[in-house]
Amino acid sequence: MPQSSEHAVGRVQARPPLSVTPPTLADVAERAGVSRQTVSNAINNPDLLRPDTLTRVQESIDALGYSPNRAARNLRTRASHLIGMRIGPAQEGTANATMDRFVHSLVETSREAGYHVLLFAGAGSSTNPLAGYDDLLRSTAVDAFVVTDTYLGNPQATWLEERRAPFVAFGRPWDNPQARHSWVDVDGAAGTELATQHLLDKGHHRIAWIGWRKDSRISEDRRSGWTRAMHARGLPTTGLASRVEDTVASGREASAHLLDSAQPSAFVCASDTLAMGVLHTLRDRGLRAGEHVAVVGFDDSQVAQVVPPGLTSVRQPLEQVAVEVVTALEGLLAHPPVVGTGVMLVPTLAVRGSS
Repeated sequence: MPQSSEHAVGRVQARPPLSVTPPTLADVAERAGVSRQTVSNAINNPDLLRPDTLTRVQESIDALGYSPNRAARNLRTRASHLIGMRIGPAQEGTANATMDRFVHSLVETSREAGYHVLLFAGAGSSTNPLAGYDDLLRSTAVDAFVVTDTYLGNPQATWLEERRAPFVAFGRPWDNPQARHSWVDVDGAAGTELATQHLLDKGHHRIAWIGWRKDSRISEDRRSGWTRAMHARGLPTTGLASRVEDTVASGREASAHLLDSAQPSAFVCASDTLAMGVLHTLRDRGLRAGEHVAVVGFDDSQVAQVVPPGLTSVRQPLEQVAVEVVTALEGLLAHPPVVGTGVMLVPTLAVRGSS
């Protein structure tokens, strides 16, 4: 809504204060004495606000030097301001909380862009990966989707492309490397290679691998990082690997078998869940993680951060994944739409007492 003449004349352009970090939407809300949603409306839907409220928010934006996210400027013309994402059921017997971290980061990043995330479970079906998508498309309830389980070989990408529905995938197109849709992923092989190199530098030479079943693309990708690091040092991998289900019990059983058959001094695991199984086995045998046998997990779950003596784990940059996903949505929902290329991010290693 345009400024009234009396407000326009009386406004003073204040110099943005010096700050170590850029001002956020929350800072503007606090200064203006309004909610964050009101600030978002001032940026994206100014007609919803009273003139005096709009003026107060705009003055706070100028005073703080706040620059709305680029995505907010390009996404604000859409209808619902909702991004749909299907979530699966909780996995019992695991320590996997990766999706919790990602969802939280996506919600926060989308909010800064003037959007909200609509989570849906799929119309009561836990077996049909397309359940729920059709209902939302028919009702135009969302402007775009975020797809998160491409590693399962599910058909969402093809189905959405056929219907020209905007979407961004968290996960590379495993079944179709030539796919042209936008995606963001984390280099799992680089993560396990980093973990294995860490153990090699600690003096370990017999490093075992515990991963998921062979039909898991993610597990095989992560296993390749372990293999690459071992072979780069001229070390064998034969007899040092196991493929199991992603449960604590499976990690416990696999590590017990490998300790008896191959006598490794360290383990690299495809998940923190499997690593927790290894820690159970070591405890059962009176061995101390990090002293007698080293253990490294993957995902840097909350469990990894609190279990004694602290589990060394590969950490995915999920906050940056969320930023890249929203940036890709910005392109898809711009006028005209722009389809971004795939983005591959590199994880880091959180080193703790277990290694």
